[in-house]
Amino acid sequence: MSHATRSSLKALAMLAAVTLFGTACGQAPSSTGADAGNGLTISFKTIDEPAQGANKVEALVRQDGKPVTDATVAVTFRMPAMPNMNMPEMHSTTPLTHERDGRYVGTGQLEMSGTWNVTVTVSRNGTQVGSSRFSVLAK
Repeated sequence: MSHATRSSLKALAMLAAVTLFGTACGQAPSSTGADAGNGLTISFKTIDEPAQGANKVEALVRQDGKPVTDATVAVTFRMPAMPNMNMPEMHSTTPLTHERDGRYVGTGQLEMSGTWNVTVTVSRNGTQVGSSRFSVLAK
């Protein structure tokens, strides 16, 4: 193999590695779905990579495969207490607004980086009809 061919292959391999690394680091987290019972499924994702501060989030709610458009949806972020660091439990709840086709969006606050437990609740006529739990790692 000639020197020029080897150099070209090395450059191509480097370009591929940089492209893959950049794509992986820049992607928003993928949606995670969960069965909430009664044919209700809830998918949750952050629009961008979770970080300390304001985070735009999305929940997709379906029942028997059809979009749920008439629910009240909220997301609660919770980080357990860390007594060894003298930190109390942190939590915040954000109502989500229906955009279209069972897609609910809003902006939640994460007070610090770390792993947050996420609960998405779905209610109709003031009665909770389902909830699902997820987690996010804020940078």
